[in-house]
Amino acid sequence: MSISEQIVSDLVANDIAFVTTVPCKQLGGVIDAVEAHPDIMHVPANKEDEGMGLCAGAWMGGKRPMIVMQNTAIGVTINTLVTLTQFYRMPLPMLISYRGELKEPVACQAEMAVHTKALLAQLNIPTYHFHKQADADELDAILKYTFMCNKPVAILTDATFWGGC
Repeated sequence: MSISEQIVSDLVANDIAFVTTVPCKQLGGVIDAVEAHPDIMHVPANKEDEGMGLCAGAWMGGKRPMIVMQNTAIGVTINTLVTLTQFYRMPLPMLISYRGELKEPVACQAEMAVHTKALLAQLNIPTYHFHKQADADELDAILKYTFMCNKPVAILTDATFWGGC
């Protein structure tokens, strides 16, 4: 089983039935696996804050949601994270490609990496950083935590997790 299939298996095991995604090369395998899974409604989004709104609608409609996105858009999601997900105590697991760290091939991605963890910490969003594929063994517990606490969590996956790019 590929790491992308393992991730999707954990989503299904935790009753995540709605996933919205924003395109990302590193997360392409997960996006393809989500799209192919019959138990998950996949709705691609144009922007991350739009995707969070879609997740809110899914949550209010009785489905457990997740968003798959890049860290480079954390800045544009701050208002949505605070005034929607946190204010209304909405659980939102965020699988985030952590662009800009070791083995990152695109130089302009590095700048947001400097700010990502600090912004998430300022918002009091629990953050987990996957460096190696064995770290994904924690995903099941992280998903259980977010739905138990009714709060967003960030799961950062860097290029070393995906085997470099």
